[in-house]
Amino acid sequence: MGKKEPSTQKANQRVEAVLELLRKQSPLTLRQEKFCNNACVERFLKAKGDNVKKAAKCLRSCLSWRESIGSENLIADEFSAELVEGVAYVAGHDDESRPVLIFRIKQDYQKFHSQKQLTRLLVFTLEVAIATMPKNVEQLVLLFDASFFRSASAFMNLLLATLKIVADYYPSRLYKAFVIDPPSLFCYLWKGARPFVELSTATTVVSSLDFEDSLEFNEFSSYPRAASLRFDPSSIKSTAKVGSCSSSRFSFTVSHHFDSLKPWYLSLTNTSASKVGPTSPSPLGPALISPLNARSFSFASPVARSTPLSARKSLFPSTPLPQRPTNAGNLASNPKTPRPSFLQSPALFFRRESHVSSRAQNSRESFMPFLKFYRRPYDEMIYRSKMRPPLGGLIPIVKRRHMSVSQRF
Repeated sequence: MGKKEPSTQKANQRVEAVLELLRKQSPLTLRQEKFCNNACVERFLKAKGDNVKKAAKCLRSCLSWRESIGSENLIADEFSAELVEGVAYVAGHDDESRPVLIFRIKQDYQKFHSQKQLTRLLVFTLEVAIATMPKNVEQLVLLFDASFFRSASAFMNLLLATLKIVADYYPSRLYKAFVIDPPSLFCYLWKGARPFVELSTATTVVSSLDFEDSLEFNEFSSYPRAASLRFDPSSIKSTAKVGSCSSSRFSFTVSHHFDSLKPWYLSLTNTSASKVGPTSPSPLGPALISPLNARSFSFASPVARSTPLSARKSLFPSTPLPQRPTNAGNLASNPKTPRPSFLQSPALFFRRESHVSSRAQNSRESFMPFLKFYRRPYDEMIYRSKMRPPLGGLIPIVKRRHMSVSQRF
């Protein structure tokens, strides 16, 4: 206990020093005094390494930034269209009671909205998440669904802007950030920009295709509004037959007559030796079509098609082809070792595949606790119920709608 008391005293002294520097520059309003509580100042000190001057400077810039974007005037009615579509919302809380935020912003959103409107939407979602935090929780989780973006640079600009806002004006708030299904070129851009991003160590890029085997998540019963959207295969009667397909949108039939012209991959028999040709006996014999020669000999003469693969001559008859070894034991005992090429990078000789696999496994394990939030269907009413006044919520909306005219005036 004796060691903890001096440390708490030093922490309180640093907090008071930061507040004194702020008051010397300009007096704080009531809202600013409420915002600059001990927990807020301690987060800024932690982000700046307990440096009082740097923490006071960052806190002053944060206060001026919040005043410029009008963070005190954010309400849910301003983002009614975004709330309907589920562009940015709080999906729930994890096992440690940290709020999980999901951003499903489309690429066309920035064409019809200014950067300030996008910033206000991000700040509104962050403020809703902070308002839902319990007393002993100070961090949150961000999930960026990048599957709506076709341009890697456009999503990179959005990601960097969001991470900069969180790092500068919400320090020590981010626990984990996951980028899900980004465009193909995003990994190369992120590899170059990552050393210059402050929150890059907490950001992980994952793919939803790596979690297709974990489909045991089933929480549709908890959301009756979205339960009707679930596909039930038993509700559709199957009328498919062997060799045919019946569907509400597509319908095709595979003919069993060999006189019809059809690709080899629609054959119901063994494609390695499927007979295609005239059904009547012919002195030329039936044509053998396989996946190897179906395209190259589809318009050849019957004589060329009837020639077996083993009897065909090579392109260079004078050069004998090497004989394939028939003994499988020799291959197992003497495996071929790839020779190093001078065209390859020298780093390939010292690369360890274990590092790559372990990194992918770690990212997969870190994203598993938040996979259920990503797959959970969005419900506007549930999200509105998490909002607290003055941001919005169901209670103020219901009161305003049922308020009489005399009470309004």
